[in-house]
Amino acid sequence: MKRKVETGQSKRPFQMKYSFLEPLHKFFILSILFCGWSLTTGYAAAKEGSLHTVYHVYTNGTYIGMIEDKDKLDRLKEMKIKEVAADFGNLPLTIGTELSIVPEKVFTIGTEEEAVLDKLDDVLTVQSEAVGVQIGDEIAFYVKDQQAYDEVLRKMKLQAVTEEELAEFDARTSTQEPIPDLKENETRISEIVFSSEIQPIDGLTDPEDVLSVNKALKLLNKGTLEEKKYKVQSGDVLGSIAFAHDLSTTDLMHLNPSMKEDTLLHIGDEINVTVLEPFVTVEVRYEAKQMEPIAFKKVTEEDKTAFKGEDRLKQPGADGKKMVTRLIRKQNGTVVGSSVTEEHILEEPVDEVTVVGTKVIPSRGTGEFIWPTVGGYVSSQRGYRWGRVHEGIDIARPSSREILAADNGVVTDVGYHSTYGNRIVITHNNGYETLYAHLSSIDVKVGQTVPQGSHIGVMGSTGRSTGLHLHFEVFQDGSNVNPLSVLE
Repeated sequence: MKRKVETGQSKRPFQMKYSFLEPLHKFFILSILFCGWSLTTGYAAAKEGSLHTVYHVYTNGTYIGMIEDKDKLDRLKEMKIKEVAADFGNLPLTIGTELSIVPEKVFTIGTEEEAVLDKLDDVLTVQSEAVGVQIGDEIAFYVKDQQAYDEVLRKMKLQAVTEEELAEFDARTSTQEPIPDLKENETRISEIVFSSEIQPIDGLTDPEDVLSVNKALKLLNKGTLEEKKYKVQSGDVLGSIAFAHDLSTTDLMHLNPSMKEDTLLHIGDEINVTVLEPFVTVEVRYEAKQMEPIAFKKVTEEDKTAFKGEDRLKQPGADGKKMVTRLIRKQNGTVVGSSVTEEHILEEPVDEVTVVGTKVIPSRGTGEFIWPTVGGYVSSQRGYRWGRVHEGIDIARPSSREILAADNGVVTDVGYHSTYGNRIVITHNNGYETLYAHLSSIDVKVGQTVPQGSHIGVMGSTGRSTGLHLHFEVFQDGSNVNPLSVLE
């Protein structure tokens, strides 16, 4: 028969045991917490008294190491600058490496400071504070300071203008006073312009890259500080050397002015093969004021009553005057452009007016010849005279010295002849020609159509002549004939 166990009876002994231990348990916990607080408080106090500061060094985001004495880093920097100053003491030097120093509090130091300093010795670079010369969007080179920059630009300008011109230009453009008006026959600089924009930029660079004023000027002018040379080898000719360096023979001779196409090359000769491309060129703009003439025009008026070829001056021409201000652009002393900026007309020009005859006359002769002078008599007949043939007749003592065309025709020859003196030949386009010699003046020109009886010249005594008279000849189909046989 099983024993029945009552639930209430089994719980009581257990509850009695727990109630006995509870005060002891609480005491134990409180004792431990109290001891722990005491230990922590003591430990913290001890830590606060033994902390040290160390420094973590970074460059450009890269960790270099930890050092204890920051003064050693400063002394290292000073030493690096002194080393470079031995060669570049005239430049303002500084450490160019960007360093970040992060301090930290620690209990124990334990740094390998010497190793870190050795690393920094390798990493640290010395640079110079300088002024970069920016051309366009890029810095082309550096100079020492603003003063050096200004001097480079001044010398660039002096390659295009004189000291006096630059001094006058600087004085005129730097003052706040109104610029005086340009005087007549005065020329002055209005602008000095560089082909590209130039500006100074403060920066840091390797001391070796800081150029002197003269080197900077050379670089601006040539685009390079070192011109490449080629040494002539066996079998070289100008054409092959030029081709090998992407040049034409003309370009190569331009780079070497002493060379000609037939220049004999010798092995070992040095030839310049560098095409210079200046960084910038200087353009000087001048304004010039001067009086200039206004050329007169030549105009013609037609006269239907005057024969064609009979021209007369109705009104002589006269130039006008204007005051002109011009902008003149020069590069390397050569004018590359000119434009008028202002113009005032002082005197209008006067046109030259010529009256031109338009009446057409026949160039073909009538076949009937008139007396070629105004009166006069035949002083010498055609025929033998003084041992030779006298080819025409001489007419002397006219009432006027005017010479007339014996018939319609075209003037085919005028000018001076050793025997005839001043002479005129008229072709009558019907087989006849007439010649008029010894004239003092000729008043017609070759190609002119002359009517019968028109004035062609003035009687004289030029050439082989014994006195004032007209020597007159007539030709028919190329043969000389007696003028008296055709004259009325």
